[in-house]
Amino acid sequence: MPALTPDTIRTLTETLADLTDYLRENPDPVEALALVEPLLDEYTGLPVQFADTLRALARAVQEHPDTPRTTQVDLLLTELRTAAWEQTDQHTLHYVLDDLRDLYAKTPSPTLGSSRCR
Repeated sequence: MPALTPDTIRTLTETLADLTDYLRENPDPVEALALVEPLLDEYTGLPVQFADTLRALARAVQEHPDTPRTTQVDLLLTELRTAAWEQTDQHTLHYVLDDLRDLYAKTPSPTLGSSRCR
């Protein structure tokens, strides 16, 4: 695995910002759904991955020998783990995408013609 740096992570967030900007330009909904789909994949999407990242961060901090063993640190780690569970709960957003794809598959659009999203 290549070494991760803050710059490689920034590239990821910049790509996400580019996607957001693109979606604000009102693209074709079928194309927009296709672009967002990998982010909301039930097993590998952003909510699941970010939740795993937060849990891994909490574990790394907790297990590091230089981490102070204080109530404050325990509370901060609990906040990370709580945020991770909240992120995990968002994994169901892939059902919203499924419903939107079904909507566009069933509803002909003047701009989409008779093409269907699969």
